[in-house]
Amino acid sequence: MFRFLSLQSRRRPSSMGAQRRYRHHGAVMAIRREDINPWERRAPLAPRHVKELTNDGVKVLVQPSNRRAIHEKYYMKAGAVMQEDISEASLIIGVKRPPEEKVIPRKTYAFFSHTIKAQEANMGLLDDLVKKEVRLIDYEKMVDANGYRIVAFGQWAGVTGMINILHGLGLRFLALGHHTPFMHIGMAHNYRNVSQAIQAVRDCGYEISMGLMPRSIGPITFCFTGTGNVSKGAQDIINELPVEYVEPLELKEASETGDMNKVYATVLSRHHHLVRKSDGIYDPMEYENHPELYTSHFRTSVAPYTTCLINGIYWDPHTPRLLRRLDAQRLIRPLKSSRVFYDGSPALPHKLLAICDISADAGGSIEFMNDCTTIDKPFCMYDADQHIDHNSVEGTGILMCSIDNLPAQLPIEATEYFGDRLFPYIWEMLLSDATKPLNEEEFSPQVRDAIITSNGALTPKFEYIEKMREKREKAQILKRTGMKRVLLLGSGYVSGPVVEYLTRDEKTQVTVVSVVLKQAEELAAKYPNTIPIMLDASSQEGHLDSLVKDHDLVISMLPYSFHPLIAKHCIRRKVNMVTASYLSPAMKELQGSVEEAGITIVNEMGLDPGIDHMLAMKCIDQAKADGCTVESYTSFCGGLPAPECSDNPLRYKFSWSPYGVLLNTISPAIFLRDGEVVSIPAGGDLMDSATTMDFFPGFNLEGFPNRDSTKYAEPYGIQTAHTLIRGTLRFKGFSRAMGGFVKLGLINAGPSPVLQDPTSAISWKELLCQQMGLSSSISQEAFEEAVYKQTGEDQFRMDSLRWLGMLCDDPVPHADTVLAALAKHLEAKLSFAKGERDLIVMRNDVGIRHPTGELETREISLVVYGEPNGFSAMAKTVGYPAAIAARMVLDGEISTKGLVLPMTKDIYGPALARLKEEGLHIISKSTVQE
Repeated sequence: MFRFLSLQSRRRPSSMGAQRRYRHHGAVMAIRREDINPWERRAPLAPRHVKELTNDGVKVLVQPSNRRAIHEKYYMKAGAVMQEDISEASLIIGVKRPPEEKVIPRKTYAFFSHTIKAQEANMGLLDDLVKKEVRLIDYEKMVDANGYRIVAFGQWAGVTGMINILHGLGLRFLALGHHTPFMHIGMAHNYRNVSQAIQAVRDCGYEISMGLMPRSIGPITFCFTGTGNVSKGAQDIINELPVEYVEPLELKEASETGDMNKVYATVLSRHHHLVRKSDGIYDPMEYENHPELYTSHFRTSVAPYTTCLINGIYWDPHTPRLLRRLDAQRLIRPLKSSRVFYDGSPALPHKLLAICDISADAGGSIEFMNDCTTIDKPFCMYDADQHIDHNSVEGTGILMCSIDNLPAQLPIEATEYFGDRLFPYIWEMLLSDATKPLNEEEFSPQVRDAIITSNGALTPKFEYIEKMREKREKAQILKRTGMKRVLLLGSGYVSGPVVEYLTRDEKTQVTVVSVVLKQAEELAAKYPNTIPIMLDASSQEGHLDSLVKDHDLVISMLPYSFHPLIAKHCIRRKVNMVTASYLSPAMKELQGSVEEAGITIVNEMGLDPGIDHMLAMKCIDQAKADGCTVESYTSFCGGLPAPECSDNPLRYKFSWSPYGVLLNTISPAIFLRDGEVVSIPAGGDLMDSATTMDFFPGFNLEGFPNRDSTKYAEPYGIQTAHTLIRGTLRFKGFSRAMGGFVKLGLINAGPSPVLQDPTSAISWKELLCQQMGLSSSISQEAFEEAVYKQTGEDQFRMDSLRWLGMLCDDPVPHADTVLAALAKHLEAKLSFAKGERDLIVMRNDVGIRHPTGELETREISLVVYGEPNGFSAMAKTVGYPAAIAARMVLDGEISTKGLVLPMTKDIYGPALARLKEEGLHIISKSTVQE
């Protein structure tokens, strides 16, 4: 058997590949490191394949990996270049999927993506490949004219799976009170090579032939489903035992009266168990086109007489299942026997003891195989009566083995085998240019039909994947009736309190949407009635519209620029909406459409804007009710690190968007001071306007105005005020350090080609020299002197840049703009460490003139600390207001149609009371001047 596999693995490449080789001189390809699964030791090509490529002038890069079973010295000997950076390659191949963050844009990749059935776990990868304009060739879809896979590990999956299940049978028999020869067979990966494994199986077979199987267990029978490579590989192993093959209908007799000095096997083809539901006939042509018309009688004709089922068939949702849960319940009922058994030689509880589902198709042909097992935990027991799995070989049920990366257990032979099948197609893959339209490429049908993504989209053949995703999501969302359904767009910093608050009501269901599926899953796992979904609202409008349609309310925690797009879908589907962002001009333009649709869109329901509005209006409305006039209004708010965590030059850490924080430093500002309109132009003067805020002297705060404060005179109803300022709070030192960035031109949102190129890196020194118009070859001393002058000869700014690692040769993060690169750098340097907490400080000072002439200054303060192992202060003060507004809309407390702000008593009254219940305590003091 081993000799057969070895000979088969040395087939020569196709003539088409040989004819094309002359075109490949100078081509560069890479074999990437496998880094998803610790057991993955395979490679897509072996050293002898690499040698043939390098001999023909192809440069082959191989990422170093101590985990790879074939040592790197053999690849180097074959002419490969071992290096970490593989961005030079136009073709990058692997076995399994790469992590999203390691995918290089606009390259051709080849690997098993496991996306063709819209597998939820890999949809994040698929979206990333589309976004990065990667051309993906999926080995699983490389088939011949008859639809059979031509690049696969199938035979080695069968070999490995069979070795494993024989080991598992030994353990299961032992748990049931029987020592058997199967105990001497180990897991496949415990053998240096397949020859050693085969010898163990042969030794087991010898003992069986000597009559050493316990008589009380009766004849052992195996059933192999399918006739493809998987089934053949498994049969190659069992052929090393004393085995007799019988027809499926003969299995009953063999299981009852067979010879104990051998085992019995049957191979199940379609015609053995599939019949038309209407008349019990099997028509192979009709079945190909209409499998839904057929059912399987395997559960009654073969399964009751099978000791171990080895399943290797591909399952499609339209095809009949082999076994269902109900079937498993029947198959584990105790056997009836007239024989007398003793404690030392007990009877088996039932005939079907084990299933090796090599197809590893969760919920597929074996309906109750819901989760794959793993190489380190290969077996579980399925208790059909309880419908639960438990990690053991003991107890009630059927032993299950369903490892989805079986060939990784025999990685060297599997690599050789797979490489021989892939190698003929490498030559045309090398010619792929992912930046060119797919229709301009010349691929064979085998490669062309396996391309899932190209040029930023799913290829036409695979567009169905998106529909499958939406159908599955819809079924999940609508599964429970009588629920109020909330669509939460965004799973970032502030979404946790939103989900936590809303799901306190068992009749509310939240769908959390994120561009990063893992984030949504982590959030959803913490709360009941929460469903995670991945979506890029900027590029998947159809999907977004479908989701909006299936919900009662949408909460958008996305950047404000997305809100008009989302609002348009809410208008179209007549679905209410809540946001925590400012009401932008683009949103205001939708007022008429929102009213016409009869929906409510609550805006500015966060911290700032949000809580600041509600506190202002509560105070202002009360003053007016008392016959007073508001003469001044100042409001400052800031999200900060707690003082003990402010240990950096900016005295700041990021719990909000770094990009937005930086961009705000060059924004213009307008405010009213003592009856005079003060205007600060855009471009950086804002940082120079920062002043000391001493209302909490222990905090050492500074503040600067925020955007246009004067526009709030009318909605607040305080046109009589001579002072109106809304501003931002920071710890002292922030504005000074930020001013240095401004003077160096780093707050620049214009495109930066030098930072966009992923194949080249630029250092901070080189970037700053470029910003200042200097040669990067100047000495470090001259460079620092130039920076010192550019930043206004401010030593504090120099110390800040040095602390942040921006006066050296450290690389600048790749980004589209200098501003985006700086945001990435600061986020890495100034993020909150585990156990650190943030702080929210808000202060409103309202000057109120009483009818008696007295001037009252009402000081309204909010100070909130984050919880090191809970929600941040920012999350609480943004998330809870949005969640409270959402609940009020869902329950009909907010019923006004159109664009709504939280500035009326019917909203701010209940909302502020409920925020107090969440631990957000407002402190209000007054001082009066005669």
